[in-house]
Amino acid sequence: MFFHCFMVTYTVTTRNLTTDQSVLLEFKHQINDPHGILVDNWTTSHSFCNWTGVTCGAKHKRIKALNLPNMNLIGTIPPELGNLSFLASLNLSGNGFHGDLPVELGQLSRLKLVDLSSNFFTGEIPSSFGRLNQVSDLVLSNNNLTGAIPPEISNLLNMRTLDLASNKLSGSIPSSIYNISSLRMVSLSFNGLSGKMPDNMCHHLPNLEALYLGTNELSGQIPTTINECKNLQVLALDYNQLSGSIPRSIGNLTALTELYLGGNNLEGEIPWEIGNLLNLEIFFALDMRLTGLIPTSIGNLTNLKEISL
Repeated sequence: MFFHCFMVTYTVTTRNLTTDQSVLLEFKHQINDPHGILVDNWTTSHSFCNWTGVTCGAKHKRIKALNLPNMNLIGTIPPELGNLSFLASLNLSGNGFHGDLPVELGQLSRLKLVDLSSNFFTGEIPSSFGRLNQVSDLVLSNNNLTGAIPPEISNLLNMRTLDLASNKLSGSIPSSIYNISSLRMVSLSFNGLSGKMPDNMCHHLPNLEALYLGTNELSGQIPTTINECKNLQVLALDYNQLSGSIPRSIGNLTALTELYLGGNNLEGEIPWEIGNLLNLEIFFALDMRLTGLIPTSIGNLTNLKEISL
């Protein structure tokens, strides 16, 4: 019985290792490697755990990380990559990958880091990414992704960083994203996102440190409850279609170092409470319909390095 169990375990382990290797070889087959980084290194003459960009676990020798940033690799991601079931880190940023993001990546339940930024990916963000429930950092910025942000993204309750900036995304931001209390940074700037900022958007974001929503098509008013994002250091809402006045409650965001509001339809006076932002270094409020005098309280901002009114 023991011998039988040993043989079954050995057979399964061998098959898994063979699968990991075959996945990488298929990946290599799909890409153009102009600098020959992988040509001589990714070969069956030595263990794939020693291949460039590959890290294996100490116990099972399964691939736990595939990190190949800034290597000028060109090609597509094969769906077989979704078979690397122990993968915890995937970083292919700064290359020339193109085509759709494989839905099969949603099978990688151990993934904690996904960085596919600064490539040429097209198509929509797969809803299957909502099954990556261990992910802490999802970085898909600087691509050509289209369509709406899938609401399934809000299932990623361990996420700290959501960076989808500089794509061609459209539609409204799923309000459920604002329920991910673990978030530290949300960057959705430079897209075509529309809709309003929900009044309760900060109720469940006590840890948020940076919110980048600039250069979109957001409308409506800045929520007066914005001060509930009490740890915000960067708030970028510039170049949207926001209206109404600058809420006085912004003055309660005392951790702010950068505040970008310009390029909107905001009107009225700059609230006196802006002078409470003693850590503020950058205040951008150009190209708006502001009236009245500049509040003298701005003189309190002794750390200010840039101000644009």
